[in-house]
Amino acid sequence: MAVKSVFISGVGGQGTILAGKVITTALVNQGYDVKMSEVHGMAQRGGSVITQIRYGDRVYSPLIEKGRADVLLAFEKLEAVRYIDYLSPNSTLILNDLEMPPASVLTGKEAYPQDIVPRLKEEIKNIIVVNAVNIARECGEIRAQNMVLVGVLARVMDWSKNAFIEVIRQVVSPKYVQVNINAFERGWELNV
Repeated sequence: MAVKSVFISGVGGQGTILAGKVITTALVNQGYDVKMSEVHGMAQRGGSVITQIRYGDRVYSPLIEKGRADVLLAFEKLEAVRYIDYLSPNSTLILNDLEMPPASVLTGKEAYPQDIVPRLKEEIKNIIVVNAVNIARECGEIRAQNMVLVGVLARVMDWSKNAFIEVIRQVVSPKYVQVNINAFERGWELNV
């Protein structure tokens, strides 16, 4: 199989690191060669966090060149804008419909753009906008929005649902396993 690339962007505290761990572990368990790179930035302070995942029969580098990602999984709207240039022309953007204003907006130096989704829809033909926060809240834990988004990604990429559920059982704290599985399944079941 040809190498595929998934670029994940989010903000510190959103669970992007756990999402990357679940994805890479599930892909390894399905027999793929997988390489991953993470950049945490100021993750604990709401800074940008990115994960680059490449998988296939044989992968030599985890780094994705601009214009070469098959999927951009954006946990926040501005993070989608920040990394949109990594998408290839026929790729897919999975976008969490969430605004987490950066410090420059919170201090009043800048305004949060209000037209992000319409502008992205003009640029990207394959865009899936997900209200992962509401779905996670319905599952009983707002922090499970990362697994909602992973569920959407797994469905779009035609990955094994059961492989992901098994990994969630392995890597998530037992107290939160079921809510994360529920969130993943809700994302998987979305009609995208």
